[in-house]
Amino acid sequence: MASVETGIPNIPGLGVVRRRLGTELFARVAGPRGQATRTRIHDTPGPRWFGPDRPIRTVHGDASMFVGGLRALLLQSLHPLAMAAVAGHSGYRGDPWGRLQRTSTFLAVTTFGTAEDARRAVERVRAVHRRVHGTTPDGEEYAASDPHLLGWVHAAEVDSFLRAHRRYGARRLDDAAYDGYVADAARVAEALGVHDPPRDQAELAARLDGYRPELRATPQARDAARFLLLHPPLPWVARPPYAVLTAAAVALLPRWAREPLRLPHLPVIEEIAVPPAGQVLTRTIRWAMAPPPPAVESTRPDG
Repeated sequence: MASVETGIPNIPGLGVVRRRLGTELFARVAGPRGQATRTRIHDTPGPRWFGPDRPIRTVHGDASMFVGGLRALLLQSLHPLAMAAVAGHSGYRGDPWGRLQRTSTFLAVTTFGTAEDARRAVERVRAVHRRVHGTTPDGEEYAASDPHLLGWVHAAEVDSFLRAHRRYGARRLDDAAYDGYVADAARVAEALGVHDPPRDQAELAARLDGYRPELRATPQARDAARFLLLHPPLPWVARPPYAVLTAAAVALLPRWAREPLRLPHLPVIEEIAVPPAGQVLTRTIRWAMAPPPPAVESTRPDG
């Protein structure tokens, strides 16, 4: 018999493989203290920003986030000021897994954790942003706390997570629920300092279009794309599934984002081969990574 969500048969003996793969993936994403962090996020009682029925929980709890996260990084790199801040301060080359773990923990805390934990997580990020400022190679000044720049990072991220879930999510949502996802994400964005973030898909599309005159692929952006797509710090055994992940992420990018980054556009392959391969990959990730335990929580509104 196969799992309903993954389609992977429940074959005896696969349990060991599943546990090993799940442990490896979880360690990469959550870090050495990941299990303790997961327990604190899901098991600590108290009010949450988002109740169990909110769309943000469905999207951020799905394996499609692996595809959406990579797409978001590529898309975000097209803003020269955002890319300069990442290149100068994030240490994405020296400690890419650490950066991934910090980002995934922030998403988990603000989506599933208590309201108090979410507020503390936001304050930590805002404190980091206040220290990140400088000048691009072209002489433009940037500051990570700039609401306009934060707005671009937020819009690119939400658009990426939404599109990845539409394509690869285990339980697809309707348009009203995806509008709800954008509205949920806006609450986190406002807490981080974004002014008037988009609250539905139409506003999100308009916001992305509004940023397009500011976007271009700098040498830093192309260098980051090469690192992410061609030279990830992974063992060779992990390269084939990662290649599927990168193909799925690139295929979800619009043409206007791919061309400046010099990413290929192969319509036949992307229509015939990439979607089923991406489905197999996300189903395998979903199968390997056990869902978080049910939260013991109050869902009364947080003031």
